[in-house]
Amino acid sequence: MRTPLNRVRGLGPAHSGTGHFWLQRLTAIANIPLVIYFVFLIATLAGRSHATVTATLGEPVVALLLLAAILSITMHMRVGMQVIIEDYIHDEGLKITLVVLNTFFTVGVGLSAAFAVFRISLGL
Repeated sequence: MRTPLNRVRGLGPAHSGTGHFWLQRLTAIANIPLVIYFVFLIATLAGRSHATVTATLGEPVVALLLLAAILSITMHMRVGMQVIIEDYIHDEGLKITLVVLNTFFTVGVGLSAAFAVFRISLGL
């Protein structure tokens, strides 16, 4: 026999709910200044020449902040979508497939964006 208290101890059926909760909150907090910086950067560079934009994006601090934004946003996107999939998809096979596809998609988006930043910042 198990007591109700014994059943509710732990982190839930997947034993990882707390980790996802905190990762989503931390990336949301990190996204606030990073997205504000990104919007400010885009607004500042709007209408500038291609040479000015590539020179600005080639600066190390700008490139590092863009890479931090890419990492934080894609992590937040992956965890948020995974929570939606786990909450609303009830078929286990479909749920696993969608979680895997979600991970592949976000990794692809992140790598593509990071590649673009590296390519511009290194002048390739």
